[in-house]
Amino acid sequence: MYPSILIVDDEPYILQSLGGLLNDEGYEVITASNGYEALKIIDAHAPDLVVLDIWMPGIDGIETLREIKKNHPFLPVVIITGHGNIETAVTATKLGAFDMIEKPLSIEKVIVTINNALNFKRLEEENRYLRKKTIEKHAISGDSPASQELRKLIAAAAPRDAWVLITGENGTGKELVARTIHYLSPRSEQPLVVVNCGALPENLIESELFGQEKGAFDGATVRKRGRFELANGGTLFLDEIGDMPFKTQGKILRVLEKLEFQRVGGSRTLSVNLRVIAATNKDLAREIAAGNFREDLYYRLNVIPIAIVPLRQRPEDIPALVKIFFQEIAATNRSRVKTASPEALAALQRHPWPGNVRELRNLVERLDILVDGDTVHLEDIPATYRGQALSAGPPSAGFFEAGSLKEASRRFEDAFIQYKVLQESGDVGRAAEAIGVSRSFVQKRLKGMMESD
Repeated sequence: MYPSILIVDDEPYILQSLGGLLNDEGYEVITASNGYEALKIIDAHAPDLVVLDIWMPGIDGIETLREIKKNHPFLPVVIITGHGNIETAVTATKLGAFDMIEKPLSIEKVIVTINNALNFKRLEEENRYLRKKTIEKHAISGDSPASQELRKLIAAAAPRDAWVLITGENGTGKELVARTIHYLSPRSEQPLVVVNCGALPENLIESELFGQEKGAFDGATVRKRGRFELANGGTLFLDEIGDMPFKTQGKILRVLEKLEFQRVGGSRTLSVNLRVIAATNKDLAREIAAGNFREDLYYRLNVIPIAIVPLRQRPEDIPALVKIFFQEIAATNRSRVKTASPEALAALQRHPWPGNVRELRNLVERLDILVDGDTVHLEDIPATYRGQALSAGPPSAGFFEAGSLKEASRRFEDAFIQYKVLQESGDVGRAAEAIGVSRSFVQKRLKGMMESD
């Protein structure tokens, strides 16, 4: 099927000559002699591209372009004019015109511009498709009342430009919620810039957030745009906002109130248009009472509050999450999809999950690696996830029941490794790093424990 092009011009000669040229090039051509007619045709026939004259009776090309972009924002429009000037070009570009061609029309210029516009449209469609797949991949999964309510909140918040404060324990998926809101918002075509407020060095926070001018301080050898500037037009995600130093909170608040700032070492005031989403695992009401968080900043951010329920309070979501994680892992590794038996799932639903969804994801990956068969059974689940959690207190009496020092040492090492993995929310790599051994060593020991259980 050939692309369809709508030509809008009040000169019959242009409609005839340009239409004939594009027909010869293999395009399907539709014509309109004024803006009103063009808008009706666009609604009825959905052309792939519009070639639009600026100067026409009735509503002119600029006003027609404005209406097209309001109702069909992704439809490419090429402007043609016999009275081109800088002001018209700037206005058309701001309204979303792909390009402008001056009369008398150059055949070569027309064909090249149309081909470029159609290629750009195709790339945009591919990007929107990939973005949609990303949203589906990162959808908030589970059918518990808490998950259903969370999806409703996200759906209500996303289309609006109001600021959002996401709260929840570590590992509950706060960044996932923030990304989903951004991808479903009108700003989805613009950047999402993530700032980990707890990871920024205090002496470089202002430079990172607001940018710097060359020579602003020792080591500032180049001008650098900050996170606020990079997020212009899109969304700024302030992750772990509760960990931001109190002194910096005041500076952030001043910028958030007016969305104006200066780069470090600069004198020019810059303005930005962005949406702010913040997240924290802390109880900000307690932090305010303790004098660690500014109350005025809290109220500025907390326009739409979204609280994520921990996994232990929605165990009915665990079977769906386990299934999704096994599918994702199999797709990544190009391997067969594992499943979990009802008994194994029941055990996982009884676990308190201090590391929440992140911990569950890590455990599923571990089981995918260590279990040889296609089904994970109850006996494959580590003891710590079968209601046999280890105590953080003194060694168990079982250590003293060992028949030899070597056996007692092995039992202690197994318990110690299991406890460290539990402490790290099931992340084998982090546990291995914490105790100073290799990841493969921990995996081997865990597999041995599972086989001996």
